[in-house]
Formats: sequence, structure tokens, C-alpha cells
Amino acid sequence: MSGDSVRVSAGRRWAAIAAIASTAALAVLVVVFLVRNIPAVLFGIAGLFVAVAGAWWVAAERDWRHRAGWVGVAGGVALLVVGVVLAVGGADRILARVAVFVALLAVVVLTTRVALGAQTVPVGDSDAAHAGGDPPVPPGHPVLLCNPWSGGGKVEQFGLLELAEELGVETVLLDHGLDLEQLARGAVADGADCLGMAGGDGSQALVASIAVEHGLPFVCISAGTRNHFALDLGLDRDDPRSTMYAFRDAVPRRVDYATVGDRLFVNNVSLGVYATVVQEDSYRDAKVETARSRLPELLGRQAEPFDLQFTTPDGEEIDGAFVVMVSNNPYALGAKIDVAQRRRLDSGVLGVFAVSAPTGAAAARLVTLSAVGQRQRSPYWHEFTTEEFEVRSRSGTIFAGVDGEALDLPSPLVFRTHPLGLTLLVPEGNREIAAARKARDRTLRDLVTVARGREPLS
Repeated sequence: MSGDSVRVSAGRRWAAIAAIASTAALAVLVVVFLVRNIPAVLFGIAGLFVAVAGAWWVAAERDWRHRAGWVGVAGGVALLVVGVVLAVGGADRILARVAVFVALLAVVVLTTRVALGAQTVPVGDSDAAHAGGDPPVPPGHPVLLCNPWSGGGKVEQFGLLELAEELGVETVLLDHGLDLEQLARGAVADGADCLGMAGGDGSQALVASIAVEHGLPFVCISAGTRNHFALDLGLDRDDPRSTMYAFRDAVPRRVDYATVGDRLFVNNVSLGVYATVVQEDSYRDAKVETARSRLPELLGRQAEPFDLQFTTPDGEEIDGAFVVMVSNNPYALGAKIDVAQRRRLDSGVLGVFAVSAPTGAAAARLVTLSAVGQRQRSPYWHEFTTEEFEVRSRSGTIFAGVDGEALDLPSPLVFRTHPLGLTLLVPEGNREIAAARKARDRTLRDLVTVARGREPLS
């Protein structure tokens, strides 16, 4: 039975109606404010454009153009300040309007949570099999591979080896001269029935690929620097000890993984500027300095277009994009052209976005549009989801950053999603966290569906 055929409670329906009405009132308030402060808006847009254009010159140019870029950044910020001053000075009873705005926003948030928050959102096929059934059985011979240097030494800092011993988990330490893949395969050969990895995202993907190959569950321990995979799984990145109890609790959760060629990745693959910069030997020890020295060569007026070609799902041919990112499930992108988080990891699709702006001015216009939530209107912004995707290069090879690992791969690159192909073991409560994260990905259309008295599709 489809989700649209399920009735919702009267309370949720009225909450949805109130949320829609409050959202409409907010929109009217914003429009009235903008109309009465057109000069402020114009100053703000101009300031944003000038600041972004200046920032592009700072990053992509040298000598006098680099210095002029800093002047542009300062001038743009000044225009933004003028816009704010005009807006505040020209608005009658500004504090009262702000209070009304905040009150309406609070009503929208609360009523939306009531309308959409009560839904049961599945987080993977394996969950249904264990809901109300027999309790999960912990693995009999779990093995945790550890990178002792990852994250500045989190394995030792959080006492993960000692906790693993308490939980009956065998540990294998990565040492200089040892190969992580061979260590993982050796653990499987010795009878491991569950693999875990305490390290960064690149190590997580590698060990997860071995677990998938042998049909074993995987445990992600956030002992790296950023731990994007753990973040999007809803695990506690600040306390990797809490995730160690996944070996004991053994709560199963199935998520997607993706591949580029025959290489598995759990987060994303970056092509273009970032992938080229991370190829530098100096990048690991001096990220900012390496990027600063390479960006003028890659993005400046004399730079050659990037040798990257792809076809969008609607048949448009794109050539020369300087940023291409393919992710295992789409990211929720904010107002900035920046990666935020993935609300779910079981949608069964890849997320793709690319930027092909040919000049600094075009890039500045794109960023300005992005700041007001209109980047899709730019012909240089490409964003879509797909189950399979191909990127080509006339040179025959493509630099790629695969979950942060610098690689040089043969062209074409073929990306594929593998729905629910990775079985995780997670601690108690993680599936509920995942369901709450997924609920945050709801849209106004779902709210309208609830207002009509129906349950939206998950």
C-alpha cells in the first residue's frame, strides 16, 4: 500500500495547515521588507558580487591582480555593510518586525515538526527484519583494524584498544610498512565474522570493501580527522568509544555504497581543482600553502580548461568543468556552494554537482545566485541524481580524490550506486537517529500532503 493511501491524525493535519499558513506569512513579511528597502537590497547584491569577484582574483591571480582582488573583497564587504545600515535605518519599528519574524519562524518550526516528525521512516531493509523479532546476535569473532596515527592519535587518546579488549574484539594495528588491505584480508582468512575500522574515511572505505566482498558486517569507528561517513551515519564523532559498543549491541543497518570503476567509496569522489591539488606531495603537510600556489595556475586567465567531459541525464554535453563531485547519496547543499551533509544513505542514487564557469566574473555571478538560493538558474551549475554516471577525459587518465585519497585513474570513470549493499553494525539508538535525519529531508510538498490528510511517501 502506498504512503499516500494512509490517513494522518487530525492534529498532524492541522499542524501542517498552520505551518503552511505561517510560511506564507513569513514570505509576505520578507517581500514587504525588501520592497521598502530596495536600495539596501541593491547594495547588498552588489557588495556580494564585488566581494566574490575579488576573492576569485585573490585565489586565481598573481601580482597586481592578486592585490586588486583584496581591494575588491574590502570594497564588497563595505557595500554589504552599507546595505545593512540602510536596511536597519530605513525600517520602521525594526525590533517589532524582527520579533514578528522570529515568532512566525518559531511557529513554522514547531508545527512542521509536529506535522512531519511523527512519521515512521525506514532506514534500511534489514531493520524491518529485526523490528519486534529476535534480538541481534553479536559477532563471534569481530576484528577491529586501527590506524594509530589517524586523527592525531585518537586510538590511543580514547583508549580504543583497552575498550576493544573489554568487549572481546580482536585488534590489528596498522604499522609502518604494513598494508591495510592485506591486514583486513588476513583477518578474514583467520576467521573474522565482522570487520571494523578505527581511522579516517579513506581507510573506512577500504576495509568496508573487504567486508562487502566477503559478505561480512562492518563497524565504522570515527577515529579520523573529519569522519564525514560517521557524521552522515549519525554516529558520535566526538566520542569514538560510543560507537565501539556496536560490536556488543550488533544492531544491523543497511546502507548504500558506490563504486568508481572497481573501487568502493562511501562518501564522494572529487574531480577537477581539488583532485589536482591533492596530487601534490606537499598537500598533506601544507594544505593551505599548496592550494594557494596551485590555484592561479589552475584557475587564472592563462589556465587551460579542465579536460573533463560528461553528459547530464537530460542529454546536455558538458566540457571543461573545473569542479565535479559525485557522492554516495546526494548532499543537502546550503546557500553556499559547499557540501553540507547527506540526510540519508539509502536513497539508491548518486548525487552529482559540477561547476563549469569559464571566467571569474561568471563564477562570481554563480556564487551570488547561490547566496540567494538561485544557483540552479546559472547555466554553469549542474546538479542531479542518477544511478550511473560517466566522466571522460581526452588524455586517457583523470586525477581523482576518492574519499580524500589522491588517485590517477584511467578514463572513462564509471560511477555506480549499490543500493543497501553495505551491512553495518551500529550501537543502540542509531537507527532512530538515522530516521530523524531522514525526516529533515522532507519538502513543502510533503507538508501539503499531510495538510490534505495523507501520509507522504518515504
